[in-house]
Amino acid sequence: MSTPSSTRSQTISRRTLLQGLTALGVGATLFGAAGCESAVSQANSATDTSTPQRGGTIQAGIGADVIPGNFLTNSNTGITTIIGLAYDFLIRYPNDKVEPTASLAKSWQLAKDGKSLSLELRDDVKFHSGRPFTSKDVEFSVKTYADPLWTAQLRSTAAAITSFDTSDSHRITLGFAHPLGNIFDLLDTVPILDSESIDQLRTGAEFVGTGPFKVTGWKPGTSISFVRNDAYWVPERPYADAVEVKVITDAKALLSALKSGQISYANGLSSLDVENLTSSDDFTKIRLEGAEKQLYVGSNVAVKPLDDVRVRQAIAYALDKDRVVAEVLRGAGYTASLPWPKYSSAFDEAANSTYSRDVAKAKQLIAEVGPIAKLPLTYNPTPIQDALAAIVQANLGEIGIPIELDPVDGAQFVKQLIGAQFKGLWIATHSWAQYTPSTLTVSAYPFNAHKNASHYSSKTYTEAADRAWTVADGSSAEAVAAYRKVSQELLDASFLAEIAIYWEQWATSAKLQGAGYTKRSELLLTDAWLAG
Repeated sequence: MSTPSSTRSQTISRRTLLQGLTALGVGATLFGAAGCESAVSQANSATDTSTPQRGGTIQAGIGADVIPGNFLTNSNTGITTIIGLAYDFLIRYPNDKVEPTASLAKSWQLAKDGKSLSLELRDDVKFHSGRPFTSKDVEFSVKTYADPLWTAQLRSTAAAITSFDTSDSHRITLGFAHPLGNIFDLLDTVPILDSESIDQLRTGAEFVGTGPFKVTGWKPGTSISFVRNDAYWVPERPYADAVEVKVITDAKALLSALKSGQISYANGLSSLDVENLTSSDDFTKIRLEGAEKQLYVGSNVAVKPLDDVRVRQAIAYALDKDRVVAEVLRGAGYTASLPWPKYSSAFDEAANSTYSRDVAKAKQLIAEVGPIAKLPLTYNPTPIQDALAAIVQANLGEIGIPIELDPVDGAQFVKQLIGAQFKGLWIATHSWAQYTPSTLTVSAYPFNAHKNASHYSSKTYTEAADRAWTVADGSSAEAVAAYRKVSQELLDASFLAEIAIYWEQWATSAKLQGAGYTKRSELLLTDAWLAG
């Protein structure tokens, strides 16, 4: 039986981090600001010695608005901000490990055959409406997440849960169709939803969770308002009375708002802006280590000439990954040919350098194919994607693949990604490789072996992905062997050309202390306060 020593699952303060991460217990120790540069070189003396203060309204700025219909897709900052502030999960992964710690589930027992999991639930949790949280809410949340209506990325794992024993209101036993090596990934990902307001969630009229803050209003394209949940199950949390989140889609305006003091947190700045801003002690950089994302070029293999693997491999060889890391990411990442971060059980250093830049090899492959007509490159304009699109266009033009840039807004981009509607090439970020490796290939829109944005299908790929997924222990030697087969298929087929693994970076004013994040880049302000 796993019984973590603490049931707290919030972020830690920078002060606590500097004192050695010793005082909070397993559930809270590693969720928060472990990636904060201020904890190392960015801190000033006030940050080091400040004591949490109660009250006040935290002003925040984000670069994308919530899209209610996509609420369970984890696809933009509007969604991740609301989920991080207003919702809870059954378990929590610390940022630096794929190991479950307690949250709404206090403890758990996985059956020896890997086909069932029993969880003991907290009995002191209430929804923002005042209704008590019970095992029925776990069943409802998982089933809702599995509903195709919501197009959630871990839907296949949720759908593999075939039975729910809720005879005890504070205990639930989940039965599986087969062993699920990534079951705790799912429990860390599915927010606990309120069955009584689910129709309002779909339209954005209400967002009712059990989290530290209550949503009091959403003005589309403008702002999201939160107030403190006075009945929150973690004692004396949160510190702040309220949070006001402004939707600021223009990166320059977002930067200006932070510099002028209108906001104390910004998500959506370029790496260069964050670097320049945090060279001063007035601002802090939060590097989301453990929540890595990946930059990649995707190919619709149903479109000529992208149906030819030689073209896709030529694209992989042509990409100037070092330039992307240096200029676009400002060093906050490293080059990659595969999606796995260095700490992943699927990481293979030699395989990860398979597609180092080789312009001559790329040109040779294109010469074998013959002249190529102009291809569209679809992307969502952001500071990172704008810069990346220009580099990719130049790289591919150099080897004889002419590119027409096709910028689309965020909602349209996500629609094309989920619906596999790209007209040719696209660039984007993806996630989920920071979890159990099997989660990526049975879940993420670009990688899902059963249905993906590239229209790529392979018996070898599907069998390897399914084998990795159905191993009871996702870190076992058997699972690792399956991951190797998945990786080889990704390299051989090259329907996705990885560029770099990187750490997203947020910026805050020195006034805001204790801000943190989850492994899915959800904003956590449970332990945050305003200094001075």
